[in-house]
Amino acid sequence: MKITKFEHACMVIQKGTSSLIIDPGAFTTPLTDITGVVAIVITHEHADHWTPEQLKRILERNPDARILGPGGVVAAATDFAVERVTHGDELEVGDFRLSFFGEKHAVIHESIPVVDNVAVLVDESFYYAGDSYTVPSVPVQTLAVPIGAPWLKIGEAMDYVLAVAPRRSFPVHEAVLSQIGKTMAGERIETVTRLGGGEFVTLAAGQSIDV
Repeated sequence: MKITKFEHACMVIQKGTSSLIIDPGAFTTPLTDITGVVAIVITHEHADHWTPEQLKRILERNPDARILGPGGVVAAATDFAVERVTHGDELEVGDFRLSFFGEKHAVIHESIPVVDNVAVLVDESFYYAGDSYTVPSVPVQTLAVPIGAPWLKIGEAMDYVLAVAPRRSFPVHEAVLSQIGKTMAGERIETVTRLGGGEFVTLAAGQSIDV
C-alpha cells in the first residue's frame, strides 16, 4: 500500500488497482489525473477538507467512486451522493478495508459550533483522525499527525501521538504554518513518536511512503 501526501490534509492511498482519496480540500492543488478511485473519505465538512470543485474533478475521471463522510458532510454536500459513516462502521471498498472512529471535531472555541468528524483506519494499518485527537481502540502502524490548525495546541498533539504510539508517523494539516513553524512542530512530533518506539518521516506534497 502506497500513501502519497498532497498539500495540507489530502492523501491518496493506492493498493492493487484501487485508489482512495482522503480530504481533498481547498488548500490542495486541483486533483485532475487520479484514476482507479474507489472511494473519497471526507472526515468533516470544513472547506480545507473538501470542496465541490475537488469532488467534481475526481468524479469526472472516476464516476463510480463512493463518497464517505459523517452526517455533517452529508448535509453540506447536497449535490453529491454521500454515504454517512459513523463510529464503529466497517466496510470494504475496492481493495481497501475501512474502519471509522470518533464523532466530533476538536473544539476550536466555545463560540464556534463543534461539527461532526470521523477518523479512518485503512487496512488496520494507516490511521488519520481528521481534525480530532480520537485515539483508536486498535494498534496503528502509520499515523498522519495534524501539526497546524486553529484548534491545535502542539502539546495536545504530542500527547495524542504518545497515546496512539504508532510505528511510524508523518505530519499533515500544515498549510497554515510557515516553514519555521513546520520544522518546530515536526521536531516535537518526532520526539514523541520516538519515545513510543516509532520512526518519524516528513513528506512534501507529492512524496510517498510504502506501508
